[in-house]
Amino acid sequence: MHIKRYTIAAFLLIAFTGWYVSTFISSETISVNLLGIEIAPLSISIWIMIPLFVLYIGSVIHMSFYSVLGSLNIRKYEKDYEDVITCISDAYLGKENRYHSFRTSKYKLLGSIIDNTALFPTNISSTTVSEGKLGDTLKIIQEIKEGKTVDIKKLSLSIDNPLSIQNERNRYKSGEQNAEDFLSHANKYNKVLLDEIYVDFVKVASLSKIEKYKSFMSKAALFELFLRVNSQENTLGISNDLIISLLAPLELDASDYIKISESVSLGMIPEQRMRLFETLSDEKDEAMDAYLYTLYDLEMIEPANAILDLSQGDEYLNFKAYRALKDSNKNFNINLFVIDRIC
Repeated sequence: MHIKRYTIAAFLLIAFTGWYVSTFISSETISVNLLGIEIAPLSISIWIMIPLFVLYIGSVIHMSFYSVLGSLNIRKYEKDYEDVITCISDAYLGKENRYHSFRTSKYKLLGSIIDNTALFPTNISSTTVSEGKLGDTLKIIQEIKEGKTVDIKKLSLSIDNPLSIQNERNRYKSGEQNAEDFLSHANKYNKVLLDEIYVDFVKVASLSKIEKYKSFMSKAALFELFLRVNSQENTLGISNDLIISLLAPLELDASDYIKISESVSLGMIPEQRMRLFETLSDEKDEAMDAYLYTLYDLEMIEPANAILDLSQGDEYLNFKAYRALKDSNKNFNINLFVIDRIC
């Protein structure tokens, strides 16, 4: 009950009780001695109205107290509701190490579940929820998914956050920043993104620039680089020493070396290609298969056969099979014997 309405009703009841007593019961006056103090004579109706008024005051204090408690509880629920929205928003953004504190037990359970759950909107968009923090978050996610660049500094996302990575990828693809802007400030960006950018970078960059940022060299970037060797567009002349230095940090197996030999077969002159894999095979056992593949591919039969003659019986069986067929005047493409390695 609203206190204003309660006050009006209480005063009407007190007045009606006083009128009724004085009119129908007694209009006499009496005096009361309270703790030795003689109180002036008052009408009986007034003496009856006084305790009713005191009761009214007590009830108002009681209702006000619990009204304040109720308001505080409502404010707790309202604040927890806002925190749950923040909790969902942070989950949608993919923030790491999420933790939100709640004041009410029900929201505390819900918030704890959300904080430890990966959420991402599917059919929900900024048009569905267009207002408030959640609406702003959905709008940001939607724009990033559409390939737009959004200012997300205020969100404090880590450089490894998927949305942050995609946003920077959009920035790169839209031309707002070029590849070197990213590579020269590597500490600000995700390693996977930088590796992607470097793959594009080696397609057009000068040899000096490629070498400058060679710490980003990967297998994918390496094969893109080899496609430029003596090609018609963006041609690139590269020494064996530089190739070996670029290969050094990478963990390559026999299959990778064969793929490298196959990728440079069209652009690199045969002499350089043969010397390259001869040097690599001297330094890396994993490169010997690629050296044999290179020799047979270049029809350097005698050097290849010499290596096979010095090998163990269970080594290089695929190349030995190729040699045996060739000795029998059976001509096959060498790629058929290493197909599992270059595919």
